[in-house]
Amino acid sequence: MSTAPKKILFILTSHEELGNTGKKTGWYAEEAGEPATILTKHGYEIVWASPKGGKAPLDPGSVDAAKDNKTVVDFLANKDFMHKIDTTHKVEEFIGKESQFEAIVYPGGHGPMFDLEHNEAALKVTANAYEAGKVVSAVCHGPIALTDVKLSDGSLLVKGKNVTGFSDDEERTVQLEHVVPTLLETKFKKIGAIYHKADQQWGVKVVTDGRIVTGQNPASAHDFGEAIHAAIQKNHQK
Repeated sequence: MSTAPKKILFILTSHEELGNTGKKTGWYAEEAGEPATILTKHGYEIVWASPKGGKAPLDPGSVDAAKDNKTVVDFLANKDFMHKIDTTHKVEEFIGKESQFEAIVYPGGHGPMFDLEHNEAALKVTANAYEAGKVVSAVCHGPIALTDVKLSDGSLLVKGKNVTGFSDDEERTVQLEHVVPTLLETKFKKIGAIYHKADQQWGVKVVTDGRIVTGQNPASAHDFGEAIHAAIQKNHQK
């Protein structure tokens, strides 16, 4: 009798307007595709959710950026993955069901900056998952979803924790520092998280602090996926 695959919940953005620029945003192809592919190969079943449910918008710029990345190209061509991303569950469906997942994963893209910083359902799912002993993870702009998470004792999830995420310098380089509602690095430092970043912009940086795993940027997406698996494995060895 085979055991059912262990599940991981990926929470994508539902937001596709890049502030007042007239441009589109959404979830970033590499930051979903790399970890989803890696974790699937490790035997996990990926469940996809978003604040609004239904089709989660893909950042069009991220498709072109990943055109030479075979893993991401194959991910975007995978009909099973794409069907599930076109028909995501609402995050609120999983409140109280967090224990069925090994980990929560927040891919980036600028979309999360607009709809996942203060999303009550996502905040609850993340807090509940962490307090149920699960891994909580996010990459690039995805960690904005962790910054307002409060645990049952009233403390902030990431206060005093080692984390990374899209740096303020990287945000200035893409000239969106005045478009996003919040600068992630600044927010982390303001709330008392211990923020780390690569020595150079766009460098690979992944930080694991217990059951919290974060990655800095698209270049970190592959190592981020492997770090999630490693954190889950370590979690089961306790």
